[in-house]
Amino acid sequence: MLDVRRLRLLCDLSRLGTIAAVAQAAAYTPSAVSQQLSALEREAGVALLERTGRRVTLTAAGHVLVQHAETVLAALERTSAALAAVTAGLSGPLRIGAFPTAVRTLLPEALVRLGRRHPGLELMVTELDPVAVPAALRERRLDVGLLHDYDVVPVEPDPVLDAVPLLDETVFLAVPAAGTVTALDQARGAAWILASPGTLCHTATEHVCRAAGFTPRARHQADDFATVLALVAAGQGVSLVPELAAAGTPAGVRLIPLPTRRRNRIAYRRGAAGHPAVSAFVSAIRAATGVAGLPAGPDRSRIAE
Repeated sequence: MLDVRRLRLLCDLSRLGTIAAVAQAAAYTPSAVSQQLSALEREAGVALLERTGRRVTLTAAGHVLVQHAETVLAALERTSAALAAVTAGLSGPLRIGAFPTAVRTLLPEALVRLGRRHPGLELMVTELDPVAVPAALRERRLDVGLLHDYDVVPVEPDPVLDAVPLLDETVFLAVPAAGTVTALDQARGAAWILASPGTLCHTATEHVCRAAGFTPRARHQADDFATVLALVAAGQGVSLVPELAAAGTPAGVRLIPLPTRRRNRIAYRRGAAGHPAVSAFVSAIRAATGVAGLPAGPDRSRIAE
């Protein structure tokens, strides 16, 4: 019989590439991970790993087992969901991961709704960059999470996760209200406020600007959109801002809508869609989106049509 915990470690190795990375993700020591994978090889009766010095790669049998293991793990998620569905009332922890703008704008109303309808749920929110949410879901540090990508920089689906759409946002070019910029192509010579390199927002901004025929000239770097908008209001540059982040735009900022969209999704482990706690969260966050009036946009008086 193959041990499920060891199958998870093998899947982690396939995804992360090294024993050290698996150990860090699973909160084990590298030697403990190696011992567990060796035990899995004995259970399988076939070599799953090829070891060359410190490098470890999967054999053909290892790749086959990973493919089937992902199916097994999804089936276990469905089983857990089915068992939870026959218990009376929802209780226990529900670990939620979301990016900062969603935490500020969507989650509060959703948490209130969940708390009222299911007082037995222990709601636990972690603020994460969306690029970190998939790993947290796979490693079972989260039960459900909010992700986003941009239509100009689509993210490949994760085979271990399922996701359903939540809302699409307009992306705005935020410019100082006293300035003369009225379109993206007029911002080629402007100073830009960019997110940290490696983030989706940074990559999307570079892509949008390149499509307009220029590379943005970075003056400031900021990941918090409230900070970004404050810098724009102070005349320190221009930036791209998604609709959720543009709510409550300060005076001194003009928003120019672009054709680019930021696409938000609700994600969970494959097989977990039927879990009543996950289903309740999906319903609550979708209802909260409607209550918030999204995607209707921020104060229209500051938007250049």
